[in-house]
Amino acid sequence: MSKRDYYDVLGVGRSASAEEIKKAYRKLAIKYHPDKNPGDKVAEDNFKEAAEAYEVLSNPEKKQRYDQYGHAGVGSSAAGGGYGGGMNMDDIFSQFGDIFGGHNPFESFFGGGGGGQRQGGRRVAKGSNLRIKVKLNLEEIAHGAEKKIKVNKQVPCKTCDGTGAKDRSSVSTCQTCGGAGQVRRVTNTILGQMQTTSTCPNCNGSGQQITSKCTACHGDGVVRGEETITINIPAGVSDGMQLSMSGKGNAAPNGGIPGDLIILIEELPHETLKREGNNVVYDLHLNFIDAALGVTAEVPTIDGRAKIKIDPGTQSGKLLRLKGKGLPEVNSYHRGDEIIHINIWTPKALSSEEKIILERLRESPNFKPQPGKNEKSFFDRMKEYFE
Repeated sequence: MSKRDYYDVLGVGRSASAEEIKKAYRKLAIKYHPDKNPGDKVAEDNFKEAAEAYEVLSNPEKKQRYDQYGHAGVGSSAAGGGYGGGMNMDDIFSQFGDIFGGHNPFESFFGGGGGGQRQGGRRVAKGSNLRIKVKLNLEEIAHGAEKKIKVNKQVPCKTCDGTGAKDRSSVSTCQTCGGAGQVRRVTNTILGQMQTTSTCPNCNGSGQQITSKCTACHGDGVVRGEETITINIPAGVSDGMQLSMSGKGNAAPNGGIPGDLIILIEELPHETLKREGNNVVYDLHLNFIDAALGVTAEVPTIDGRAKIKIDPGTQSGKLLRLKGKGLPEVNSYHRGDEIIHINIWTPKALSSEEKIILERLRESPNFKPQPGKNEKSFFDRMKEYFE
């Protein structure tokens, strides 16, 4: 059975914003949540399918690959190894702790919980994401690059190992929730008793209390610091693309889960080459004598310089192609081409001798324009090369 389109699963259009995608997923999560549909296998499958769709469409990098290649572009999630194919409910609740806040969807949807994830029923705080910009030239984009970036961020406190406590004896079980991280409340309604679960207000879901705070971090478990991070950027990225490094963002309070590092790609302009998708374009200027007689010309490429043959009688606007001399696609063996646009250079100033020579040639039949009926316009040629 083939997978459904992720946009169809969430009921949103392909131009939907991140917030619209999140709202659509929340709506389905509430509708098919296992607490609301106990023992309903169909609801469980729909719940998992929605989680799989959200996992891809909420990630800018995965969403971009999915928009370009469909299910084949998002790896294991598209091949049945995602939520619908192998992960259980606990995996989903752990992955989207900031959405659910536990197994009760109404807790985080309507203000009952904060960002974090569950471990053994307890809420574990998650650090905030960091965003940085990495500038790449065309050569680095073509071959991939390794960048070492110094990032100022929240790091675990070395004095208390990120616990926020003065020492091990300064941590005790929360008296309000008994270490569960959650408190349960039973309310009498016209339909009978209703039990709700919410994050413990005393320990914020951690299940523990600090009786004596660390003097270095004042009980937060994190301090400002600097970390040198090695970023391996794949070949073929483009301007505005976002990459994500899990766990490289800000450290979380009290030994929680670190946030992610979001890397925004900025493409630096090349001195002579212009990018058009995965192709690169170079403007080659020839004098009309070389264009008329033919010549061997040298042109720049991403990998160095290359020699090309210009046939006699080459017209201005002609496009030549160097196969495979463009940029690679991300996670693909396919590579674009280099397109060479021929421009015939007309001199603006002539000596007296040059004018005499050209005047002699002015009336020559071969110097009168004689365009063929089958010759394509410049726009037709460009359209043909980039379709």
